Amino acid sequence: MNKKLERVEQAILIIRNQKVILDRDLANLYGVETKVLNQAVKRNPDRFPEDFMFQLSLEEVQNLRSQFVTSSYGGRRYLPYAFTEHGALMAANVLNSPQAIVMSVAIVRTFIKLRQILSVNKDLVRRLDELEKKYDQHFQVVFRAIKQLMEPPIQPKEKEKPRIGFHG
Repeated sequence: MNKKLERVEQAILIIRNQKVILDRDLANLYGVETKVLNQAVKRNPDRFPEDFMFQLSLEEVQNLRSQFVTSSYGGRRYLPYAFTEHGALMAANVLNSPQAIVMSVAIVRTFIKLRQILSVNKDLVRRLDELEKKYDQHFQVVFRAIKQLMEPPIQPKEKEKPRIGFHG
């Protein structure tokens, strides 16, 4: 796999049921300091509506820290920003550096790849449902077993928390 795509894929997290890249990771991908990225964003607020970028809550930051068992997002004076796919591309436009342009292409390709993976899985489920309707009871055990294998593992229930991290 292309190294640029790998870097982008590792930076994508799921926060508020959206695939996002945090400001620090996006700045790193674009080869600028986080402060420079956030200043460029603040100078262009009309380009970053809520569906392009949002600021994490204190609880979300604490969940990130506990997930990664590190204080890598600590020591900041403000809460980090999360950029959706469109926000990440808009950031490349306001930064307009050669590395930002190259990495924005990698970001687009990575998000396309993630959508394709999800699409293939949905198509597989649809086809399995069609086969299940078509064949008789003798195959019901097989279909149930296949569906169980496709289900994500059941985690012990704790207090319901928002999903954070990459979930393909």
